[in-house]
Amino acid sequence: MTVSKNAHIVTSYDDNLRLLYALLDRMGALAISQTRDTIALVVQRAPETAERILEHEAEMNELDVRVNEQVIRLLALRQPLADDLRGVVSGLKVASMLERIGDYSANAARRAPAIANLSAFPVRGPVSRMGDLVIGMLDDALRAFRDPDPALAALVRERDEEVDALHASLFRELLTYMMEDPRTITACTHLMFVSKNLERIGDQATNIAEAAHYRATGCILSGERPKGDTSSSLVWPDGDGPGEDDTLS
Repeated sequence: MTVSKNAHIVTSYDDNLRLLYALLDRMGALAISQTRDTIALVVQRAPETAERILEHEAEMNELDVRVNEQVIRLLALRQPLADDLRGVVSGLKVASMLERIGDYSANAARRAPAIANLSAFPVRGPVSRMGDLVIGMLDDALRAFRDPDPALAALVRERDEEVDALHASLFRELLTYMMEDPRTITACTHLMFVSKNLERIGDQATNIAEAAHYRATGCILSGERPKGDTSSSLVWPDGDGPGEDDTLS
């Protein structure tokens, strides 16, 4: 990631900034890898990816702690100003968002055994499309933060609505499967949670894009964030579907 437009007089200051952004780069790479593994876990029925996701979650948590320590060190000892300060503060927020993405992927990995019991696997295509969209958003959001690139950050936010719409469509389709064949209720319910986790990863990618825009410009992205998730208004068969606080159960 870009440290600053100009080199600082104190070399160790630049070294500290580079370390911070190197940690964020590693977290970003892990988040993309975990999201890809989540898609493979569901779409390709690749159970070996579940263990890798959980291993990466532990590393992600450790990196999040290191980022927090590095930010505190920079603020206390170096007192960054202007674009450096925005980069450090935004980096702290981005680390939290990336750690959350790791949590969503780990949650999906823990649901793998239940999904594997679904003999006729529905909605493979929609899950794959949602995954491709989310991975693309996350990759672009991280690039917008790294470069930094406010125009790219704004484009990422616009794409979140499509992910929301895919999640709502997938939610409706899974409800149909459950009503037509009650034997699929357990597995389809877990698939709903996985879909919600992917939608949440898209939300976090959008949050990273907004942090990237702030880092680059010092301004918050204007306008209301586009939203296309209507799943909360759909009727759940037993009246108790997955809510906002259930995705990490």
